[in-house]
Amino acid sequence: MTAPIAVRLDGIARRFGATHVLNGVALSVTAGERHALIGPNGAGKSTLFNVIGGTLRPDAGRVWLDGADVTGHRPDLLARAGLGRSFQTTRLFARQTVWENVRCALWCGEMARRARPGAISRLAIGTRWLRRSGEIDARAWEVLVDLDLERVADTPAGALEYGAQRRLDLGIAWASGARTLLLDEPTAGMNRDEAARVIAWLQRASVGKTVLVIEHDMDAVQALADRVSVLVQGRIVATGRPADIRADARVREAYLGLPPAEEQP
Repeated sequence: MTAPIAVRLDGIARRFGATHVLNGVALSVTAGERHALIGPNGAGKSTLFNVIGGTLRPDAGRVWLDGADVTGHRPDLLARAGLGRSFQTTRLFARQTVWENVRCALWCGEMARRARPGAISRLAIGTRWLRRSGEIDARAWEVLVDLDLERVADTPAGALEYGAQRRLDLGIAWASGARTLLLDEPTAGMNRDEAARVIAWLQRASVGKTVLVIEHDMDAVQALADRVSVLVQGRIVATGRPADIRADARVREAYLGLPPAEEQP
């Protein structure tokens, strides 16, 4: 049986003034797949994520999430539909502690799953929610331990060093309970040990979820992704397994800066 498609992009185009950033992007990501999006700086990767995530509306094309047309839907509506996201620039509750950030994400994800569309603001936290408090606390602590943040659990998020903020941003995206995650350069700004720990955590935490990730580190891509798509000048030029993409002559020239495989010394 063929797995369902979690994310489908049909002919996505977006321009800023006279500059065409996305030029008819077509992409399908299977449910449960870890799919990496790579490409040179300025290729349009973050713009494409903004279109999928609802912060930008495409000039042309459609975005489908779990079979539903969600083109132009607001980010909050997409979150209720099961889409989570981390950003290149972290978006944390800076004055809240690390613990409070993760716990809040877990509570909000739980409420969104149980609430009717449009009714979340009126949902009362009654006895049934209080009974789940211990479970929420335990899950929050597990996230902190997995991301090596337990030692700074009581630190305001805004006071963390950059690598720790990036890890916390990932933890919040996962804790939202989203079925599909958009991760924008999750290992950026991390040292090698931090990045390796995050990739190992993502391998475990993403089981049963769909992940579309922008990543520049090809070692991370090789370790994490089931398939890779290459975006160059606003177009997908290749899609395949990581090993096949590394060997693709167009990719080696346009992105990796390497000669075709047959020209290697």
